[in-house]
Amino acid sequence: MKNTQTKYWLCQFGGWFFYALTMLFFAYWFEKNVSAIFWKRILLFISLGLIFTHILRYFLHQNKLLPPLKGNMWATFFLLVLLTCVAYSLSSSIFIQWLGWFDRSLKGNVQKRFVYNLFADSPIIFVWTSIYYIWHYVEDARKQEVDKVKLESLVKELELKTIKSHINPHFIFNALNSIRALVDENPERARTAITELSNLLRSSMQTIKVETTTLETELNIVKDYLALEHIRFEDRLKIEYDIDDETLDQPVPPMMLQTLVENAIKHGIGKIKEGGLIKIISDFKGDAHELIVQNTGILNGSYNKHGFGIASTQNRLQLLYGNKASFELKDTQHEIVQAKITLPISI
Repeated sequence: MKNTQTKYWLCQFGGWFFYALTMLFFAYWFEKNVSAIFWKRILLFISLGLIFTHILRYFLHQNKLLPPLKGNMWATFFLLVLLTCVAYSLSSSIFIQWLGWFDRSLKGNVQKRFVYNLFADSPIIFVWTSIYYIWHYVEDARKQEVDKVKLESLVKELELKTIKSHINPHFIFNALNSIRALVDENPERARTAITELSNLLRSSMQTIKVETTTLETELNIVKDYLALEHIRFEDRLKIEYDIDDETLDQPVPPMMLQTLVENAIKHGIGKIKEGGLIKIISDFKGDAHELIVQNTGILNGSYNKHGFGIASTQNRLQLLYGNKASFELKDTQHEIVQAKITLPISI
């Protein structure tokens, strides 16, 4: 932030100093002489320019009129620029008249000087605004490129760690033992479990290929995962779904929901002797898509808020959606832990 402010003031003073040099150049070129009054007027113009463009910048930030502008924002933007031009020209005319910095052989009053200055000086305000906006467009493009690289790096890391977590000996041991127990008892369910395990591992390895997937696709992965865990936990694991069908085609980051469910099993159900409930909720709330995973248990330090699962969720949301998305993990009443992801609605 401090570095940005330093750059701004360097550009501000440098730009207006360059404007003053330009005025002096043309004065020497065409008039071959620069009077003492001309020097004073240049000092006045650049001083007022610094003040009024800084005030314009303040109001642009206050009204959130930085690029990209949309709809009615353009009208507010042009109104602020026009008011700045009027204020700049009017104040310079008043000061020149009051200080007597004008050629007294030329008759004129404040009104005439204001009209003249408005047409003569307004272009510099428009030039300043154009340069300021071009700088912001370049900065935004650079930031988006940096965020894209960070996201690609994070997704690669996520893929490697997700694959590792899914094919680690502990997970494979539990899944294969569960399937082995079903081979004689329920061969059909054993075959289905093998398919579920295959689908889950395949999905893990495909995480890096896309930035988002549909909620329906993500739910299918979660259902395969929970089906395998249900074999292990049996009646200790209860599963509920409360899914608004209209949310099924909404884009979500791949494996994000699965990661939250896995955390709920590992830190919640797996630590409770009598087991508990996993509930997945998807619904629209206002102009947002809420994706919620609830599980029996309490936080109470059992969740590592700086662990890979939670950290990767927060980082991916920030890189993909910025401030338009959020993640919340908290205890609710009746010993229920709730992880909630809020995403912007895709139309």
